[in-house]
Amino acid sequence: MNLNEAKYSKYALVQEMMDTVDVVKKFDSKQTEKIAQKISSVGKLLLTGEGSSRIFPAKNAIRKALTQGLDIYITTDGSRQSALYDLSKFAVFCASNSGKTKEIILLAKKLAEIGNDNRFALSANNNTPLEKECKQTFVLNCGWEQAVAATKSVVEQALFYESILWNIDNKPDPIKSSGLAEKMEKALTMSIDPKIIEAAINAPTIYFAGYNDGVAEELTLKTNEITRKKSDFLEGTYAVHGIEEVMQKDDVVFVIDPIEEEIEKFQNVLIEGVGLTIVAISTKNTPFPTILIPDAGEMNSHVFLSAGWNLLVEIGLALGIDLDKPERARKVGNEFLG
Repeated sequence: MNLNEAKYSKYALVQEMMDTVDVVKKFDSKQTEKIAQKISSVGKLLLTGEGSSRIFPAKNAIRKALTQGLDIYITTDGSRQSALYDLSKFAVFCASNSGKTKEIILLAKKLAEIGNDNRFALSANNNTPLEKECKQTFVLNCGWEQAVAATKSVVEQALFYESILWNIDNKPDPIKSSGLAEKMEKALTMSIDPKIIEAAINAPTIYFAGYNDGVAEELTLKTNEITRKKSDFLEGTYAVHGIEEVMQKDDVVFVIDPIEEEIEKFQNVLIEGVGLTIVAISTKNTPFPTILIPDAGEMNSHVFLSAGWNLLVEIGLALGIDLDKPERARKVGNEFLG
């Protein structure tokens, strides 16, 4: 992507993707110091919401907490399913950019009814219906997005949750030390091999495989919104445990950060067996065609996501898609009307 070229700059989606770099540069991890201590004292945290407000922000935080061995239990599910749980002993973060999402507001109301005062909101707007139902609301600094597909808000939400973990663990903020903003910018603006774009354009289905940390799953959703193509998320080795039965040779599988021990199995089952194309998004070369990204260490998930956005924009433009205006998808999926 290149904002100096009109074919990119005319879209709010592209501008908002590029705005993410500045969002990262300006992110203040100290804003969660007090809430982190409160959550730590509770010991259990549910991160809930719908769509992009939950997939990457929540699952990225869960993987980070487990990797770091933090003494806190974090889980996630959608609002309706979460409402079926006993959340009396949980701190709950309700994420909704609009602050108007029906499912999350009803969950917050239920938490209030059972007397759970550890209910918090994360939104891109002030004075929302969700804010009225929560004890404390944190408002993102990225601002309201014009494009239907959420981008910069997803990254800021993820950083917000990660900063809670850093503050619980008394760990220095790794954003600057990892060079995250600069590496995301490189991933957003790097050239993508036209052969990869062509393969994706011709694919009946675009698959994303990888860790269950929200990156591949979020890119699957963005594939629907940005390219209007069918897509599916294949967690871990799901790609080689049955779904190959219905895959086609024209399909494409993008593997995010492939695990070295699993590469041979992917080659045998998907390339030799199905005959489809596998493309890796990785910090190092792989046996597959590879979109190489700069290594940001523990913050790599954000760079992988940025490279994926870049890829999807190129696919969408090659297909002649209006990136800002899906035909059916809405900015607020299910709005609470009071």
